[in-house]
Amino acid sequence: MSSLEIKPGIYWVGAVDWNLRYFHGYLTPRGTSYNAYLVVDEKITLIDTVKNPHFDEMLANIKQVVDPEKIDYLVVSHVEMDHSGSVPEIMALAPKAKLVTSAKGKSGLQSYYKSDNWDFMVVGSGDDLCTGKYTHKFIPTPMVHWPDSMAVYIPEAKLLLPNDAFGQHIGSYQRFDDELGSSIAYEEAAKYYANIVLPYGSQVTKALEALENLDIDMIAPSHGLIWRSYLADILKAYKQWASHQTENKALIVYDTMWDSTKKIALSLKDGLEDAGIPVAIRFLQTSHISEIMSDVLTSKAILIGSPTLNNGMLPTVSAFLTYLKGLRPQKRLGLAFGSYGWGGQGAKETASLMESFGWDMPLEYINIPYLPNREELDKVREAGRKLGEAVRKEIS
Repeated sequence: MSSLEIKPGIYWVGAVDWNLRYFHGYLTPRGTSYNAYLVVDEKITLIDTVKNPHFDEMLANIKQVVDPEKIDYLVVSHVEMDHSGSVPEIMALAPKAKLVTSAKGKSGLQSYYKSDNWDFMVVGSGDDLCTGKYTHKFIPTPMVHWPDSMAVYIPEAKLLLPNDAFGQHIGSYQRFDDELGSSIAYEEAAKYYANIVLPYGSQVTKALEALENLDIDMIAPSHGLIWRSYLADILKAYKQWASHQTENKALIVYDTMWDSTKKIALSLKDGLEDAGIPVAIRFLQTSHISEIMSDVLTSKAILIGSPTLNNGMLPTVSAFLTYLKGLRPQKRLGLAFGSYGWGGQGAKETASLMESFGWDMPLEYINIPYLPNREELDKVREAGRKLGEAVRKEIS
């Protein structure tokens, strides 16, 4: 990839990781990019770096614009190593540069890189850095998604650089949302939010409130495409996701041994659809948990099924529930279900974990021995219909 001027004197100088397929515990079939931005002004500023194995690509892009030794400021808006991994190399090439970061950012960089000779400039809320015609305003966004996270706003360019917020894992030679298409950008932004940012809804809401009075016509995140044509759409989506707003639909997630739990899942689907609720079904042997999270993000009802194995739930279901617990989706209706040969603890354990999430569980968990017969499946279908009515009542 080559450097690209995205605003007058402001360049994308990052790197594309075409081969990345796994990041932060989830699948990234489209790869990713590590976006760094170079502001060429009276003083030259580099905003963030790239994952260390991609340093040479970033350096080549910087050299297309300026001599790296002329960099006056290196802004680190988030210390995670996909963004700070090349800080030591840049500071060695630009020894006179000030390293601009938050207080927690300084602490994190010192912990990672054990360097005592960098010239730190610690910034916080309300602090500005004037580099000539451009002003860099620093907006703390703690826990979106680390304690050190901050955004950089350049008012003269109407440009917001929010680091991980509004990002997507997309590796592409296109740099802008309207070049690749809004559907792909939105799909990957939703998956990114669901798998990384979802636990921090209240912090995202505060960050959005801090940004709402800014004059912005471009959002340049640290991963994926730059938003310039679909700003209103992504801002609206973030507000909805941060407040845990869901849609009039349900998600069924299950694993099965001898198809008994599958039969229950399908009967629940029929009942939900009888109540007018669209349903997505995800089988844990063929759907990765990170892909399922995109459905979790927008589904009001989440139904999780497991047969009993060794006095407990199947390991695939346990792993999904553990992942779900960490991401903390709220304001959901839940239902656990399963089958068993003896014991029957799988569905009971599943229900107990779902209750610990704070979800509303309007129906008792379903647990059927051996193969469910037609009468039992008819009762399951009725339970699905009742849950669907509850979904419609909640959404309306």
